[in-house]
Amino acid sequence: MDIFIQQIINGLVLGSIYALVALGYTMVYGIMGLINFAHGEIVMIGAMVALTVVKLLVNSGLPVFIIILIALAGAVAVCMAVGYSIERIAYRPLRRAPKLAPLITAIGVSIVLQNLAMLIWGRNYHAFPPILPDAQFDIYGATITSLQVTIVLIAALMMAGLIVLIHRTRLGRAMRATSENPLIAQLMGVNINQIISFTFVIGSALAAVAGLMVSANYSIVHFYMGFMLGLKAFTAAVLGGIGNIAGAVLGGILLGLIESLGAGYIGDLTGGFLGSHYQDVFAFFVLICVLIFRPSGLVGEKISERA
Repeated sequence: MDIFIQQIINGLVLGSIYALVALGYTMVYGIMGLINFAHGEIVMIGAMVALTVVKLLVNSGLPVFIIILIALAGAVAVCMAVGYSIERIAYRPLRRAPKLAPLITAIGVSIVLQNLAMLIWGRNYHAFPPILPDAQFDIYGATITSLQVTIVLIAALMMAGLIVLIHRTRLGRAMRATSENPLIAQLMGVNINQIISFTFVIGSALAAVAGLMVSANYSIVHFYMGFMLGLKAFTAAVLGGIGNIAGAVLGGILLGLIESLGAGYIGDLTGGFLGSHYQDVFAFFVLICVLIFRPSGLVGEKISERA
């Protein structure tokens, strides 16, 4: 039972990160009908920028809380600028092009960002400094750290804030109107270019936060880290129902639980045969099953609620 509880805790932490990244995918798809495969690389850039700031300030004498806030602010600012630039330079000229052209462009942008990161930060793995408090708490034989609790709470607050933004603000109404019918929304006075750009900016800010969470949780940052994380977050968005905000959150949490239970609990029952080395198998097996049996996702795409 203690193994089961431990994997549930690990799954909630991992699922919170997946959900934050999946929100970026589902928001862009809801607005433009585009799968932004470069979104995982924005997470990587956020992690790299945060790591750089932390290393610069770690010996400055500033409190840890201030260092993390400065690192997060820097990562969010850079990722928002990158997200806006991608939309403005790479996607906007192709808005009326055939669907295949933006998709190929997204893959190309992903490769470009990976290589830029490799040129700036190098090919090596970077260790995230252990500056965060890491107190441990015992729950029925399982262990949860203060860092994991912080990750789950911050992710929950950000996801709740985004849902309120989408459904309770004037900007959210404009985003939903653009999602439902861009032409009609434009006739009603909505500046769809600004709305689409703002969608990319919000998604990139969430990706920056997720990047800091991943680097702090696993203590490792690498220029290629966004590729697999992006694919899994895309899987989470599809699992919940891509284009649906609540579905992305649900899909992220479920995927994190499935991975953790598959790699830990099920792996332990099989003597390690299906352990952590096969963790990715469980995620993509879920994707295949969803695409076969329920392509619209668990929640289903609700046009009126797409972001």
